[in-house]
Amino acid sequence: MPIAVETFFLDPAFEGTLQQQIQQLVAGGILSGRFRPGEKLPSSRKLALHLGVSRITVTLAYNELMADDYLSSAGRSGYFVSQNAPEPPQISPRSSSDTVDWSRAIGNRFSGGLQISKPLDWRKYKYPFIYGQVDPSLFDRQNWRLCALRALGQRDFDSLTADQVDRDDPQLIEFIARNTLPRRGILANTDEILITVGAQNALWMAAQVLLTQRRTATHEDPCYPGLRSILHQSRCHRVEVPVDSDGLPPDLIPPETDVVFTTPSHQCPTASTMPIARRKELLRRASEDDFLIIEDDYEFEMSFLKPPSPALKSLDEDGRVIYIGSFSKSLFPGLRLGYLVGPAPFIREARALRSAVLRHPPVHMQRTAAYFLSLGHYDALVRRLRNAFHDRRRVMDKALMTYGLTVAGAGAFGGSSYWMRAPDGVDTKELAERLREKSVLIEPGAAFCEGEQREFKHYRLAYSSIQTGQISPGVALIAKEIEEMKSQIRK
Repeated sequence: MPIAVETFFLDPAFEGTLQQQIQQLVAGGILSGRFRPGEKLPSSRKLALHLGVSRITVTLAYNELMADDYLSSAGRSGYFVSQNAPEPPQISPRSSSDTVDWSRAIGNRFSGGLQISKPLDWRKYKYPFIYGQVDPSLFDRQNWRLCALRALGQRDFDSLTADQVDRDDPQLIEFIARNTLPRRGILANTDEILITVGAQNALWMAAQVLLTQRRTATHEDPCYPGLRSILHQSRCHRVEVPVDSDGLPPDLIPPETDVVFTTPSHQCPTASTMPIARRKELLRRASEDDFLIIEDDYEFEMSFLKPPSPALKSLDEDGRVIYIGSFSKSLFPGLRLGYLVGPAPFIREARALRSAVLRHPPVHMQRTAAYFLSLGHYDALVRRLRNAFHDRRRVMDKALMTYGLTVAGAGAFGGSSYWMRAPDGVDTKELAERLREKSVLIEPGAAFCEGEQREFKHYRLAYSSIQTGQISPGVALIAKEIEEMKSQIRK
């Protein structure tokens, strides 16, 4: 890759000749690591014109650098950083001379706290039982590429390049309103839908609009770790309600609650489903105690065992439920495209908040997704995922039973993961570390749980990213490692 001529600037205060200064600029770039062996330097003519000096001055500087083996020449091809050039020195981090007391200067802290961690190179592992990553063997790359190219075409140029201010792609909004939501039993006008940068961004906006330091949010325990961080940052009062086999128990919600966050169709991470009777009771409590409900309906498309229950919002007659959906789960996590559905006054405030922070999600991604959805590619992809997950689920069920692992929760309608319970005394964080050395990836449950008594007992096994043939051998390794840890405890 050629080195840009714009990286060179002369210093009027430099004490020395122009030739010496050019030599120092090039040598300094090599010693700092900015210019690397094999990279091409600007031609003497181009650099001389850029710096406003004579060409012979640049040529003499280059020749001196060649004599010191900083540069090499390839005839008419030009000058290159020599393969024998001195390597940048390994400098240990210097102590900061910053006089700011950052422990006092930082007003809000966003770091810290337990989060789900996935190695970036997870595809190198033989047995990746991790959640939410795209399986390249299932994704329709060709049609996604064609839709992306179509969204870049002349016909879409105005919508792609214009300043949309706070508006969303009308084709995407129309598809969500007329196709996606009715499948969940939800009817919504276009002014009741807002595109978000994924479901987590939707949760954040809902918390920002609805919560203050004086208000109380109630959420499930265990829950999605990102939600706990969002509520902590909002500085609201927070109440954790332990879930049971039917999800969130409405009778445990304190009456002072202002907003409830729940995953009724597919509880995260236990995969339990809230029965219709309990959903109606939750709505009754919301009306009686005057609180709102944020429904995160992630993964509803992955219902391959039997049809999914209707969304909580579809049963809502008072406008108390705000619905969150996402395309990132079924397409790919890097897409970061979701949506909020709620009463127009709420969406108006959420839209204003989004506009102040990021204007709107990239229009090109919205239009590409709109084409992918409207041309039928999305439904075809979902069918392919359902079939593949159904096969993997069948193999997973058999393997878990064969090797005697304990399932604490599994989606009744499908999904892509199991919530597992380790034997007493087995620390799932340590289990995950030991399995990683054997090319097995699992997700310890610490990040999901609130209570100290529970956080090291559970772990999540997902089958969305692992090939069918690898499931049984991987489960066997997990069972073997658990047995080894149990034998060490007995000793």
